[in-house]
Amino acid sequence: MQIGTLIRRAALYYGDSACLVQGDRTVSFAEFDRLTNRLGNALLAMGLVPGERVGVLLPNSIECLVAYYAVAKAGLVRVGLNTRETLDNHRYKLDDSAARAAIHNDIDDLDVEIVIGNDALTRMIAEGDPLSCAQDRELSAPYRIGYTGGTTGRPKGVTLTTRGELAELSAFLVDLVPDMGVGDTFLHAAPIAHASGAFFLPALVRGVRSLIMEKFDAAEFLRLAEREHANMTFLVPTMLALILEIPGLATAKVDFRTIAYGASPIAPSILARSEARFGKVFAQSYGQAESPMVITCLKPEHHDRIGSCGRPFTTVECGIVDDEDRLLPPGEIGEIVCRGPQLMAYYWNNPEATEKVFRNGWLHTGDVGKMDEDGFYYILDRKNDMLISGGYNVYPREVEEVLMGYDGVLEAAVVGLPDEKWGERVHGVVAGKPGLDIDALLAHARAGLANYKRPKAIEQWPELPKSGANKILRREVRDRIIAREREDEAHST
Repeated sequence: MQIGTLIRRAALYYGDSACLVQGDRTVSFAEFDRLTNRLGNALLAMGLVPGERVGVLLPNSIECLVAYYAVAKAGLVRVGLNTRETLDNHRYKLDDSAARAAIHNDIDDLDVEIVIGNDALTRMIAEGDPLSCAQDRELSAPYRIGYTGGTTGRPKGVTLTTRGELAELSAFLVDLVPDMGVGDTFLHAAPIAHASGAFFLPALVRGVRSLIMEKFDAAEFLRLAEREHANMTFLVPTMLALILEIPGLATAKVDFRTIAYGASPIAPSILARSEARFGKVFAQSYGQAESPMVITCLKPEHHDRIGSCGRPFTTVECGIVDDEDRLLPPGEIGEIVCRGPQLMAYYWNNPEATEKVFRNGWLHTGDVGKMDEDGFYYILDRKNDMLISGGYNVYPREVEEVLMGYDGVLEAAVVGLPDEKWGERVHGVVAGKPGLDIDALLAHARAGLANYKRPKAIEQWPELPKSGANKILRREVRDRIIAREREDEAHST
């Protein structure tokens, strides 16, 4: 089955019902089918050939989703670009993927043959051929190219197939949002270019109205959810923390049935406060670019499993392996591996990296974790982020969760800095309310952590650096601190 078939079928099933809403604009399911036909046919009329790559760089908008699925209908391969990232990152991804065209929000200096800005996009959507745009391609052929977050170096192009997209869709509908259907409203507050966009296709096939926020604002989120009766959404933990600080939260008339979350770890205190306000409606999805959004899920009824990322999705198999790739029993710590139909095909033009991550039939996630006797998985940290202080392994995530349990801390990054005595010393950086009492925060950390895990120092920054996928870049935090310390040392000599 092609993605275009799902869109045409939704148009048949749901017709003039609202598919997309943004501000005072509404697009029906039937109109969405026509608009994607128009743009898809217009792209092909420009000389683009199925299989060629097209970058899409648009903010949360109706046009963004039209572009995504017009590219799919035309048999072209979408290259994922995120407005949160830099121009250099956009150029790198377009060059790496050999993209021939780019649809963008009037961004200058994108080095591609065919550039489609706002005016051209509007014209193509209005004037293209509305008749069916149906380019059938092999289900194993590239469907879109997403990019890794670049937390350990240059982003790698993750080649995803139509088969994988359909597997992700099925996994969502079976495990994560099985009860979504006609009459529901899904509020897209997080970037559509990242995780929130993964919920559009399930919403489309189930006749759910998708409500779009161009940019997230916690107060506006509550107002929009109340006015439009939104009952489903996806948020990252930082968004939840900001919503909890809104003065009108207690009296807001909102009734969410499902709040999915992911992209980064959530502090148990933030989740507890969120459940106290919204109820037991939180569903966590753990995944990565190579297995987008689909490795394990933690359902609302299992939130007593503190710190767990849940059990594998129905169609996914997971395991824990040691450094020799031997499967480990419950309770043992190792690397999380997974396999299933949702996985990427390969890294674009990078066979060495592909061979490294796919071994013995498993995708090696790079995440260190464990599984308990009941099959629930727990992520300890990224394998490359573990630090060794005084001969002991320290997982930054554990320390970060303790720091985020302190009132006023919204985000935390823990890194290892070079130290003559300890090898690496544990150092914390937090973002949150102005005027945090750092001494009190250090005391809080001392009370909650073993000696060797305690930060030697903590500092507060206005915000922490993040990737376009909203993941905190610990490597960049560490590099900034080391550069600052070297500069200070140079000035003192």
